[in-house]
Amino acid sequence: MSERYELAVVGGGPAGLSAALMASKFGVKTVLVDENRKLGGQLVKQTHKFFGSYEHMAGVRGIAIGRKLSEEVMNDPNITVMLSTTAIGYYEDGTLALHQREPEEKLIDIKPQTVIFATGARENMLAFPGNDLPGVYGAGAVQTLMNVYGVLPGERVLMIGSGNIGLIVTYQLLQAGSRVEAIVEILPRIGGYIVHASKVRRYGVPILTRHTIIEAIGDEKVEGAVIAQVDERFRPIPGTERELDVDVICLAVGLAPIINLTWQAGVEIAYIPELGGHVPWHDEDMRTNVPNVFVAGDLAGIEEATTAMIEGELAALSAVEFLGKASPSELAAKREDAHSRLEDLRLTVFSEKVKAGIEKLKNWRADLTERAGKTPS
Repeated sequence: MSERYELAVVGGGPAGLSAALMASKFGVKTVLVDENRKLGGQLVKQTHKFFGSYEHMAGVRGIAIGRKLSEEVMNDPNITVMLSTTAIGYYEDGTLALHQREPEEKLIDIKPQTVIFATGARENMLAFPGNDLPGVYGAGAVQTLMNVYGVLPGERVLMIGSGNIGLIVTYQLLQAGSRVEAIVEILPRIGGYIVHASKVRRYGVPILTRHTIIEAIGDEKVEGAVIAQVDERFRPIPGTERELDVDVICLAVGLAPIINLTWQAGVEIAYIPELGGHVPWHDEDMRTNVPNVFVAGDLAGIEEATTAMIEGELAALSAVEFLGKASPSELAAKREDAHSRLEDLRLTVFSEKVKAGIEKLKNWRADLTERAGKTPS
């Protein structure tokens, strides 16, 4: 490919879109790569309104945020967008290998000066008998079916997980006409915001804490599910089993960062459960140990879309600095503003785990470099 780019952004979700737009403000020639046919990432299926303050998009639906950012990116002369294109490799010489499916299928190699990986996360699954039956979905897949394609996954649903995603998708299923028989949560408390839990409870949906799924019933598809109470060590309590008549089992049990490309790029990978599992090491400005590689969004730790957008801005500012488009002093005000907004977003009790994970990641690198007899960069 003849074009030469100063920056490649891999991932067209909230983090990637915000990163590309921020880089463009400094005249950076950017290519934005996304495997989907349209930009927006998870925002394209988020029909609920965001919470927080006005500057954090409160009261705005995710689909509207995604549409706005996408339009800005598509109309930006500094940004080239490559849709239906998957980044399949990043090599030692800085080559980013791409597989483009449309408008024609071909392999493309580009060699950008810097890369921001905003590849997002994948859904976690659970191990139980029958978990491979048709009718067992991740919550994100259910959202995609309903909110993107207008397809109802089933009539009677069992939701596993009471975090915000589980509660929000439950409410969307109810609005679409499905009956949710129960929300099952293995922990002793609800994981998401009370406002979301209250909405589904008003529909009469029971939220069963200290419960788990035992098995899915059915030969060729889901025809039911068995749940049971658990003890203090999360083991099923014999005699508490109950069978539910459902045709869909929806799993909302968390996300895990997609680290493949950062690992291939030589970025140090740490296991931080509070951030979703294996994550690329990065500092507060989204710089990794590889000087020209930066990260943002759920890849850097599972949080909300608003957080991902700010991290995208920070990653872009670091890329701008690396490219010599602006000095640290010229970028200081924008960085300070971004960090201030991130701090505000992380004030809730739900962010305590994330903040603990960020501190653990910082200490992990310090311990690593100390053992290697080096000073952290």
